Amino acid sequence: MSQNETKTIVIVGAGQAGASAILELRANKYEGNIILVGDETHLPYERPPLSKDVILKPDETRIEILSEQKLTDSGVQHICDNGVVKINAEAKTVELKNGEIIAFDKLLLATGGAARRLPNFDALGKHVYTLRNLEDSQALVPVLQAGRRIVLIGGGVIGLELASSARFKDCQVTVIEMGSMVMGRSSPRILSEFLLAQQRLAGVDVRLETRIADCKLEDEEVVITLEGGEELRADAVIYGIGIIPNAQLAVDAGLNVDFAIQVNENCQTSHPDIYAAGDVATQLRGNGQYGRVETWENANLQAGIFARHVMGVEHPTPNPAWFWTDQLDINYQFAGDMSANEWQIRGEMDAAKGADNSFVMIGVSEGQVVAGITVNAAKEMRFLKKMISKNTVFDADRHLDLTVDLKKVV
Repeated sequence: MSQNETKTIVIVGAGQAGASAILELRANKYEGNIILVGDETHLPYERPPLSKDVILKPDETRIEILSEQKLTDSGVQHICDNGVVKINAEAKTVELKNGEIIAFDKLLLATGGAARRLPNFDALGKHVYTLRNLEDSQALVPVLQAGRRIVLIGGGVIGLELASSARFKDCQVTVIEMGSMVMGRSSPRILSEFLLAQQRLAGVDVRLETRIADCKLEDEEVVITLEGGEELRADAVIYGIGIIPNAQLAVDAGLNVDFAIQVNENCQTSHPDIYAAGDVATQLRGNGQYGRVETWENANLQAGIFARHVMGVEHPTPNPAWFWTDQLDINYQFAGDMSANEWQIRGEMDAAKGADNSFVMIGVSEGQVVAGITVNAAKEMRFLKKMISKNTVFDADRHLDLTVDLKKVV
């Protein structure tokens, strides 16, 4: 589609996907109007540091993606603290909280998600926190103080990152996880066991297959009763049990929505001029099924797909799905299919070595490399991605031999 056909693009959601869409549009020489609409008062910012550096180094951490000057230089109209309350798909307009109506030629919904709630904890009114935005992260800075008892509900990526940050602040930390694994949705069991060992070695009390029966406030303590009767007392509780996509605007507009907004391979919704990207979108995959991916990279990827489709620019061949997490001074990077049939270790996996660990895990299915994980070995990730993309046949003699450079066996 030529630029002359698309005069105004409205982007709803000033997060990672929204900001990335702007950068991609201008990089592809889109010269039309771009209007960025956000609920928050902030400029677009990175979210991965919210569970780490924003808490540990609040005065030195910079998370801004697009500065005011960059938005101005890019010719973007930024509307903040005044989100969209209604989409009129037929008229191709959006209505803001203040009643203003804005017309669009193309619309991108990049509204992200909200924390899945635990109403019984929310009802306590204080000492209970979630983490989704900058204010949430800033609120935790005075909470995570040395000696304080912190209970984290949820042993996923955010839960383990927060547990790490809390231990760095010398808190007493307990993690409650209903499942049998930490990071069970995104990590193979062999690495999950390594992650669990690292947390426990750092002094985190991780409770797996544990359910909560009740919670209450007693003076300034949160008292959590576990099934079985054990009581845990905490100065603060932080829970992270997943998100609910912010898809109500799409529901009200009559777009196809299941749990999230359904989009095709071009990130188009059931309305051809309305797109969705990031945590709010569930995309049609090659297997004919819809799937949603909650990663920084996916937000960028789908924002780029949207921008290039609007511009009529061909999509590049996508890299394997990739994400990372930093926990207890260990960097973990993941690429490809985490449900690989088997995992081979390149190097030495020794939980007792803690942050001194450095190794690579190669996921293999039907003889081919389908996934890779690096542990304090980030420089190897690009070679693993290439192996996955090329459907490389796994060769133990070469791929696991530390004297053989991985870049030479791609």
